[in-house]
Amino acid sequence: MTAQNSSQDNAEAQTNAQPGLPDRGVEVIRHALRTMPFAPGVYRMLGGKGEVLYVGKALSLKKRVTSYTQVGRLPERLRRMVSETASMEIVTTHTEAEALLLEANYIKRMKPRFNILLRDDKSYPWLMLTDGQDFPQIAKHRGKAVKGASLWGPFASVWAVNQTLNLIQRVFLLRSCADSVFNSRSRPCLLFQIKRCSAPCVERIDRQAYGQLVEQARDFLSGKDTALRETLGADMNRAADEMDFERAAVLRDRIRALAQMQDSSVINPASLQDADVFGLWQEAGQTCIQVFFVRGGRNNGSRSFFPAHAQDEAPADILSAFIAQFYDDKPCPAQILVNHALAESPLMAEALALRRGKKVEILNPQRGEKKQVVDHAVANARDALNRRLAETAGQAKLLQGVADVFALDAPPERIEVYDNSHIQGAHAYGVMIVGGPEGFNRKAYRKFRIKGPVTPGDDFAMMREVLERRFGRALREAEEGDTSNWPDVLLIDGGAGQYSAVRAVLDELGVTGVKLVGIAKGPDRDAGREWFHTDHTEPFQLPLRDPVLYYLQRLRDEAHRFAITTHRSGRSKALVTSELDDIPGIGPARKKMLLNTFGSARAVRQAGLEALEAAPGVSRELARVVYGHFHPGWSPD
Repeated sequence: MTAQNSSQDNAEAQTNAQPGLPDRGVEVIRHALRTMPFAPGVYRMLGGKGEVLYVGKALSLKKRVTSYTQVGRLPERLRRMVSETASMEIVTTHTEAEALLLEANYIKRMKPRFNILLRDDKSYPWLMLTDGQDFPQIAKHRGKAVKGASLWGPFASVWAVNQTLNLIQRVFLLRSCADSVFNSRSRPCLLFQIKRCSAPCVERIDRQAYGQLVEQARDFLSGKDTALRETLGADMNRAADEMDFERAAVLRDRIRALAQMQDSSVINPASLQDADVFGLWQEAGQTCIQVFFVRGGRNNGSRSFFPAHAQDEAPADILSAFIAQFYDDKPCPAQILVNHALAESPLMAEALALRRGKKVEILNPQRGEKKQVVDHAVANARDALNRRLAETAGQAKLLQGVADVFALDAPPERIEVYDNSHIQGAHAYGVMIVGGPEGFNRKAYRKFRIKGPVTPGDDFAMMREVLERRFGRALREAEEGDTSNWPDVLLIDGGAGQYSAVRAVLDELGVTGVKLVGIAKGPDRDAGREWFHTDHTEPFQLPLRDPVLYYLQRLRDEAHRFAITTHRSGRSKALVTSELDDIPGIGPARKKMLLNTFGSARAVRQAGLEALEAAPGVSRELARVVYGHFHPGWSPD
């Protein structure tokens, strides 16, 4: 790939470019076209501050970008984009398929506002089976692939992977405990008692027999389950013939668990082995895409997505952009089923095959079992979108109610709620949660570790630090013209004293245009009898069953919940800080290795020098350093 920046070529045009004037943007594009090649690649339209407005790909960059100079033929959305274009950048690629992959990567990373955007900020859970151990472990995993482990997935949710993990434990009796727990057991745990583990930790099963269970689990997760059921059935009959009824009962339970796993899927078509099913539904100018994950012939769950796009985007274009971004950071299966034929289906299949390293087939089935599966995904997309539209309508009424109660000019788009949490000043945190037209905006939540110095228990000082840090940054962004994260309402948990203190901080910082509201419980601390404090009015209460009261209570309680969980997380991290962290030369990897070998930091402290030297990965010099750390009076010979 080759990158080119055309801003030097159109410096004169960039100087004159002004938002709202399409001719200026066209002039910028024409300057860029002077040196633009006919090669395939990706182009980026940039605004006056260098922000990415739009990312596109082309088989021929020059031919594709030339179309933007014909403003009269462009839809309104692209005319606005051209009017705001101040410069362009291009990256050439060898093929159009490479350009499509690069385009998807740029869109997902840069989030240009004139592109169709996949809203997917969550990682997906996987099943992980460790390799290279006498007794491998089965467990859940998120994030990057782990060296020395095999992964199966992805699963749509934690619930889906937990259900599969529980059933695999019942069928194959594999251990799920961490190595440190496994190495320190002296008797079987509860999982052995409820027949979900074979207890290799205390040698209730030998290495060879456990290895057979591991291979059976691998075959099953890879979709080779027909032979497994036949093998288990033959073993059960053989055990019964030999009058080993206890073993026959265990095998019977495993066969039943296996059948339950196969019957638990909402969709489980015999014609699908490894596939993702995409169902798109549109209504009221919004789109929902439901994705089903099928791996090894089993349904790994589904997830609903609501991509951001302009009103005039066609369903096939939305689906194409979504799929390209969807597989930017996750492996692609052999088959993809869709309910709209993609405009560039062969190109998309070529690009995904390039990333996968194997053939990828994109199907738009019109009949048969595959069509039924796609229709099922579409029905789920329709139901999910209807629920979202109903929730949005209810949310709009609540926000209008907030505007009426607090005399706002319009329903608030962003409500920020603040709270603190600490124990006698220790592990103090402040938090901010955000609510708006789409409910709680968890991506906008923020945590503030109180740096101080603050007198223990001084909630006013803690709130001052949080607000200074939050609005110090917001004011700098506002000076640069970015007010997208500026709140309409600021809600705090407290009465007149807390309200006055926050009001003073905001006035001192020069924060204007924000409605400050304090919510305080009555003298008996009963929810539902809250008093509201705001400017230019006496404290007041809302009717007991007022929906706006319930909504404000939910906001306050969500901030309190987030503050408590943030505080607990910070306190837990402090509690698990190991005394091994203070030893020179001991990093995270060696710390984990020592804990896995000895079971605890206390056991490391009590270990002799010879035991430390015998530990895997510990050199003679490092063993002496560790031993000397715990025995200050000791010195090497």
